[in-house]
Amino acid sequence: MKSTISYNTRKIFFGVTFFLVNLAAFAQEEAPKSGASAQELADKLANPVASLISVPLQNNLTYGIGAFNGSKYTINVQPVIPFKLSENLNLITRYILPVVDQRDITGENTHQFGLSDATVTAFFAPKTKGLILGFGPAFLVPTATDKFLGTEKFGVGPSALVMHQGKGLSIGFIANQIWSVAGNEDRADFNQFYTQIFLTHTYKSGASLGITSEITQNWEGNTTLVTLSPNIGAVTKLGDQVVQFAVMPLIPIVGPHDMRPDWGLRAVVAFVFPGS
Repeated sequence: MKSTISYNTRKIFFGVTFFLVNLAAFAQEEAPKSGASAQELADKLANPVASLISVPLQNNLTYGIGAFNGSKYTINVQPVIPFKLSENLNLITRYILPVVDQRDITGENTHQFGLSDATVTAFFAPKTKGLILGFGPAFLVPTATDKFLGTEKFGVGPSALVMHQGKGLSIGFIANQIWSVAGNEDRADFNQFYTQIFLTHTYKSGASLGITSEITQNWEGNTTLVTLSPNIGAVTKLGDQVVQFAVMPLIPIVGPHDMRPDWGLRAVVAFVFPGS
């Protein structure tokens, strides 16, 4: 029996996506008119270690997963909070807390809903222009509310960012390698490398076009997942609140059949606080 995400979940996701696509039509007219320009904000948001508070809500919907043609809807709550350590050094903290609704992933007619494991990274980022670097620790925190949604492991490892940014153009990668160091001994060890390679071009209106590739290498399970995502986005204002949004397909390139979806879609809404 072919399963689907619940009607209410699909309605919420596609409602968010429709809202974002309609906002794109007005991005040029509604771009922020005070403080930093729309393009400056878009450039800062393309920089993972910019000194800028933002709270992205990343909606991911994937279909056709595994032997039971499963489906998964994930909302990643991803606040980015910077701390000024000195005139020339910032500490940029990034948090990812996934909320997952999945069906027919672990077996036919199965359903899990709840929190997955959180990932926390901290980048020490010198204030530079042009070539931008960031290094620090990454942590896997076992916050999952269901054993099928998490690892039951605590992990730690290094994270790094290398990118070049000029006005209107950002290119680089962000990566981490995490090993489990504690947790449920009956569960498999966690040993995973993740990287996101990105290229973004921004415009005066705050609109942006780009492409990203995400690579996840599970060393313990000897599996590789690669996705490619061309994307379109914009910075605009809803009342007094500065918001960035983006829409992109999730195109599977490499991955084992039991893990790789047939297709996916991502819609992101990021609340931006440029005065911070």
